Amino acid sequence: MKVIVCGAGQVGSTIARHLATEGINVTVVDISPEQARRTDESYDVRGMVGHASHPEVLERAGARDADMLIAVTRSDEVNMVACQVAYSLFKVPRRIARVRHHGYLEPIWRGLYASDQLPIDVIISPEVEVADGIVRRLRTPGAFDTVALADGRVQLLGVHCNTGACALVGRRMKELSSAGGSGIVVGAIVRNGQAFVPRGDDQVQRGDDVYVITETSQVDRVMAFLGHEEQVARRIVIVGGGNVGLNLAGRIARKAPQVSLKVVEHSRERAEFISGELRDAAVVIHGDALDKDVLLEANVQSAETIIAVTNDDETNIFASVLAKREGCARAITLVNKSSYEHVLPTLGIDAVVSPSAITISTILRHVRHRSISALYTLREDFGEVIQATAQEESRLVRGTLRDAKLPDGMLVGAIVRNGEVIIPTSSSRVYPGDSIIAVVSYRALRKAEAILAGAPSAAVGAGQ
Repeated sequence: MKVIVCGAGQVGSTIARHLATEGINVTVVDISPEQARRTDESYDVRGMVGHASHPEVLERAGARDADMLIAVTRSDEVNMVACQVAYSLFKVPRRIARVRHHGYLEPIWRGLYASDQLPIDVIISPEVEVADGIVRRLRTPGAFDTVALADGRVQLLGVHCNTGACALVGRRMKELSSAGGSGIVVGAIVRNGQAFVPRGDDQVQRGDDVYVITETSQVDRVMAFLGHEEQVARRIVIVGGGNVGLNLAGRIARKAPQVSLKVVEHSRERAEFISGELRDAAVVIHGDALDKDVLLEANVQSAETIIAVTNDDETNIFASVLAKREGCARAITLVNKSSYEHVLPTLGIDAVVSPSAITISTILRHVRHRSISALYTLREDFGEVIQATAQEESRLVRGTLRDAKLPDGMLVGAIVRNGEVIIPTSSSRVYPGDSIIAVVSYRALRKAEAILAGAPSAAVGAGQ
């Protein structure tokens, strides 16, 4: 498989690294010689300097025999034109573009992306997906991460086990059912910054972060079992009135009109604009969120949740810390730099949202084997949760899960059959057509692909 990635920023370079480690032939195009050189030197990919939308540049990048083009430059227009050129001149079969400006994303303009107009197969909007991710976290306030799978029937929950109230602490995985933990599977444990897929004798320790898989109808019971019974926020402060903040505020206002919502925005012009957009749905405050008086004006001391989503990581982090010191119960913080990840819990930040990680998850879903219908990156250095359809040829359907001899680093957390959710044990069986929710580490990814595809050594991306 051959892929051209347009844009060597954080998202483009991370995508290139992932694909290259999976044996995919990758060329990265960027207008910056420094960015292109860094990509070329850091990963097993070809870095190239040029305008990603220029036909001559795409031809030199190998567009004539490419299987996919992924356009994630900083410019929506460059991304769209790159897809158009790839389709019209080089017949690249699959085209993915990141599009940020909400004006391009209005439902009434969807016809723009038809094959006879702007031929883009997949449009990714980080701002929309980040807002979706934050709304999910608001619904389950005790979790630092939550993802709906299998049409909402299954939930992946990321939970801090940092109190004695977490019933998982000290329990071996094989003892969970007898200890009141029936109906859940611990898919991954993060300990001291290192993640792993647990086996039967592994134990959860106090201070671990765990990712559990359960049926959506059981979420409240599971959260109580894990020691978290926080109430859904009724008073929320949003810091940052950019595309993410405005999108998020609008969603909260529509879906939860009873919530008291305040938005803090540094730019007077932008504050006036979003005030007009939101009207009576929120109180918009013009000011610096790092100014204590501004935070107090927004009543962070009585808010249950602050959501910091400016374009500056440091502003988001410090505004969250200041708000919590004033008495705000919970902080959800947008952070782009992955280097900050390990220190944020020590600052009291409850949930971190990474636009790049969300974008990468969405893109990778369209690169994986055709049986995979959903994908979520748990940690960029660890692995993914995938939703896949069991194939007739798959090793999974030849007996029990125990018989399948899954590799270390792969764990089936749920089976969905005819709309019914099954939280499996080692004696559970999988049948063709079942939806499988599994945690897969990157070290086990190629073996997992082979098991899902039913081939002895299926390459990632096969069947595209």
